[in-house]
Amino acid sequence: MSEFSFVGMNSLDTTLTGAAAVGTNSSGTPPIDTSTAERSLPAPRLDTVVRGSGPGLLLAHGAGGGIEGNFGLVLDDLARDHTLVGPHYPGAGGTPAATAPLELDGLADQLVASAVAAGQGSFAVLGESLGTAVAVRVAARHPERVTALVLTAGFAVADPVLALAARLIGVLGGAGRWEEVARLATVSVMSAAELAEIAPADLDARAARTLAGLPPGMRDHFDLVSRVDVRPDLGSIAVPTLVVAPTGDRLVLPESSYRLAAGIPNAELLELPGAAHILGEPDRMTWLRHVRAFLATATGRPA
Repeated sequence: MSEFSFVGMNSLDTTLTGAAAVGTNSSGTPPIDTSTAERSLPAPRLDTVVRGSGPGLLLAHGAGGGIEGNFGLVLDDLARDHTLVGPHYPGAGGTPAATAPLELDGLADQLVASAVAAGQGSFAVLGESLGTAVAVRVAARHPERVTALVLTAGFAVADPVLALAARLIGVLGGAGRWEEVARLATVSVMSAAELAEIAPADLDARAARTLAGLPPGMRDHFDLVSRVDVRPDLGSIAVPTLVVAPTGDRLVLPESSYRLAAGIPNAELLELPGAAHILGEPDRMTWLRHVRAFLATATGRPA
């Protein structure tokens, strides 16, 4: 599906630079403090969109989604004065599907490696849905590189509604029932108001478009959604953070965004009244205005 939001990756080893021993080393000198040392990065393996020029913006898309599907309405605008780096998770875009269960640490490191390979040593991170958990883990593992976070329709751990959706996608996809997966995905990312007004034929057409766009990594992404838990990371986030809560979200409960904002020190909370999980154009333009103002304040650069 080209519009859905979540993530992960496995078997990508990362190590800390500097000494890792406790106590003293063989020469009797104290160990190196690695709490702020840069982590070494893996070779980048993700298909990545790079666009624009200016300060870096690393984009973290959602489960079953992609860079164009999640950020397409604002890519051109943001690229006017930012360098956008948009890696696709395994099984999305041009990135091959994973051969093992996705893991959040490995995926976070791969996103950072993609940004560094694109010439961006530091950057703000824009995460949507599962991408919010990825963004939080990026900031926790690579604090020296992250300048700000924008977390939209996000969660630290799957709420019961999201957990059930992830389970159903896994079961239905495993049985080859992709039409049902597409219909579930379609109705989940629409607001109650949209569902009340849409004609049955139009809903069928939208579900057909969703089916045509389902990525190979759909089940892998939602398997990761069911396992993500970044609650222990929240208190360590020390960069300016904007949490955006679409209050009409029927896939990730708005309360999940509220908990993200409450858990991250000094985070700002923006509510988009009635907005669905996937932001339509009017809500996305409101999002863009607030995100630009936030980034200008957070990074000290013009919006």
